[in-house]
Amino acid sequence: MVTDQLTEIDEVIAYIHKHLDDPLPLSRLAGHISYSPYHFTRLFKERVGLPPLYYVSSLRLQKAKDLLLHTNMSIRDIGLEIGQQSLGTFTTRFTERVGVSPSQFRNSRLQADDQFRALRKLGDWEPEQRYLNHLNTVRGTICAEIPFDGVILIGLFAKPIPEGLPLYGTLLPSVGDFCFTGVRPGTYYLMATSLSWGMQAMDILLPHATLRTRTKEPIVVGPGSYIPHLQVTLYPPRADDPPILISLSLLMNNFMNRMTSGVTR
Repeated sequence: MVTDQLTEIDEVIAYIHKHLDDPLPLSRLAGHISYSPYHFTRLFKERVGLPPLYYVSSLRLQKAKDLLLHTNMSIRDIGLEIGQQSLGTFTTRFTERVGVSPSQFRNSRLQADDQFRALRKLGDWEPEQRYLNHLNTVRGTICAEIPFDGVILIGLFAKPIPEGLPLYGTLLPSVGDFCFTGVRPGTYYLMATSLSWGMQAMDILLPHATLRTRTKEPIVVGPGSYIPHLQVTLYPPRADDPPILISLSLLMNNFMNRMTSGVTR
């Protein structure tokens, strides 16, 4: 029964991708597999980590990123293409979830190339310092199903999707240990992706094929709490993964600024 339900959610995910340009109200998605909206939403959220309509809006923002880099369409027309009637609303939502405005994202290809070259010139750097006191510390080990030569962007996010700036984030020079210290009480989702040295700017700005990992279950940090050591694995993209919306170029830039100013987190 559980396997059948997982297969049905996969069918809906494929249906969403195929009909992304169409109106996709909750009733239509639930009706595709003959479930009530309530039951469908519960199953979808259990599988994907996000409500169905939030997942749809995320895919549409990902489409906007593609259109910004692959077409000469105006920003207003791109907003209309993904169902945003107001230019202001589209710009606000894009900026909140990608981290930069649509125009900044469109013009960031050269910057991404420059940042990636500068990052490679750093060579190996020391990851975050480890502390003996592990209270309010999220730490763990990250490995990869497929070997790669490059770096890892890893962070703690407020939602189970890599969008907006991570509340705590850094870059790792390789697989291995990671550590976020002084984490404030709250609920977090750990997410990471890899950048191989052979990538071009377009691969960084539109990371459709990068290795990734995410925790669907929240990491709850309480006052003075102890968080067990995490074991996470980077894997190739899966059908139920939400898109990586946050600008990886922005994350690289923030990391480089911290490195050059001597500040680590």
